[in-house]
Amino acid sequence: MTQEQTLLACKAGIAAWQAAFNNQDAAGCAAQYEEDSVMHARPFGTFIGREAIQTFWQGIIDQGFSDVDYTDIEWVTMNDDSCVLTDDSCVLTAKWTMNKAFGVVHHEQWRIQADGSALLAADDFEVKGER
Repeated sequence: MTQEQTLLACKAGIAAWQAAFNNQDAAGCAAQYEEDSVMHARPFGTFIGREAIQTFWQGIIDQGFSDVDYTDIEWVTMNDDSCVLTDDSCVLTAKWTMNKAFGVVHHEQWRIQADGSALLAADDFEVKGER
């Protein structure tokens, strides 16, 4: 898979996650994570594994959060201490807004799976405030 194909798969992954969230589908959100993903949701804590991640997103949805949108999206190459843009992964940074909050994505690592799709291997985002 070329880097261009990898990037397209990663962009499809974030679009699928966003669509699931905006459809109030926590299981669909969690399905965009690798089974053993680690999600750092500041200030809420760290969630490990798809089941814990689904529980987190269900709680957010149950509180009435919806309509996530991303701006200032960057797909970046990082040094070996973090993540390298290779033929099998990409890293996203962005700002985000929802109907009731806003924040930043510090680091989303999307990794290509055996079937050619991309799933989140790691997620680190922060809520900066309420709307």
